[in-house]
Amino acid sequence: MYSYIDNFLIYLKTEKNASPRTIESYQKDLFLGLDFFASLLRKDDHAILPADLDYRIFRRYLAFSQQKGHSRATIARRLAAWRSFYRYLGREGIADENPAARLSTPRLEKRLPRFLYEEEAKLLVEAPDLNSPLGIRDRALLETLYAGGLRINELVSLDQGDLDLGAGYVRVMGKRARERLIPLGRQAVKALINYMKNGRLQLLMNASLKKTNDTAKTDAQKPNNAVFLNRWGERLSGRGIRKIVDKYVKKVSIERKISPHTIRHSFATHLLNAGADLRSVQELLGHASLSSTQIYTHVTGERMKQVYRKAHPRAKE
Repeated sequence: MYSYIDNFLIYLKTEKNASPRTIESYQKDLFLGLDFFASLLRKDDHAILPADLDYRIFRRYLAFSQQKGHSRATIARRLAAWRSFYRYLGREGIADENPAARLSTPRLEKRLPRFLYEEEAKLLVEAPDLNSPLGIRDRALLETLYAGGLRINELVSLDQGDLDLGAGYVRVMGKRARERLIPLGRQAVKALINYMKNGRLQLLMNASLKKTNDTAKTDAQKPNNAVFLNRWGERLSGRGIRKIVDKYVKKVSIERKISPHTIRHSFATHLLNAGADLRSVQELLGHASLSSTQIYTHVTGERMKQVYRKAHPRAKE
């Protein structure tokens, strides 16, 4: 079973263009399930075959997860991982049926996405100090996140050829290798031009100082096409971007948990608040289904209620 799982994870990466976090999550969920099945069947986990698992075993797995107090979201995610795995096995001719498909997904509570108010978003993107290369980079990074509503993996993957700053566009490769062009506002374009001319060049110069042996020097001198670099001139990682966002959230004293994805939520919410139509926001976010975008209508609806209750003289009585 482990070899099938390994091939499935490779398939997710190479053919589905899944993010590293998604692949890591699938791997963890599948390995945890395999441990339970091995214990239940009293077999070594390496000896389990896809045909050994049927829907009754998966029902017991879900019941076990509920008894352990796992959230509905966690149980639903684990079931989704096994469904996706068995769909892959079916396409490969390894499994005849998908036993996980016969089970109902636990009903999830609808959670409204966190978002920044417009004043908070402005404070956040303008927080970096533009007197240092890292500050110039951080300003461009935050402006791009907010102006384009990019996913963190999309931001990490940006190369110089993806930018058309003259026209004010960035090309993004999203989920399932779907490409989209996203317009950038004037402030984001200005910040990116400053970064590409100043901050990024300085960070590339730092790359030559990172290593001292000859082999490392050769590696450091290879051309790096990434837009956003770390202090050593290498492609900035998703973890690095999260640290940058955390740094400036703390700096501007926002007392809520804010992530790069929160900035994406803010992008969509602010567009809808300003009158953008749902279909356009769907295209900008790269959602395959309009239903994924509709959650933001609930956010804007709640915002309208708050404004109404605060402003209307008869709403407070």
